Amino acid sequence: MKYKFHEDAGHGWLEVSTEKLRELGIENRISGYSYISTDRKTAYLEEDCDFAVFADAIGGKSFLDIVGEHCYQEISFIRGLEKYSNPFQKAK
Repeated sequence: MKYKFHEDAGHGWLEVSTEKLRELGIENRISGYSYISTDRKTAYLEEDCDFAVFADAIGGKSFLDIVGEHCYQEISFIRGLEKYSNPFQKAK
């Protein structure tokens, strides 16, 4: 499966469903440098650290093997989203 990569003038993020993160067992390994959609169904994994966590979890694939679509905006909408936190963790 190929994923969408979002990029702006300063950074990039891989768009992955939170269900896929759960399926891979890495939902607790994603850092607060990534973001999550308001409905908490989509994660945007930051390119420097969390992208590698995902790539390792799906078999060590390369950027070119993972990314199918590349989207560029001068200032990405992703910056306005909430920082990532595990969407499956129950509130205490």
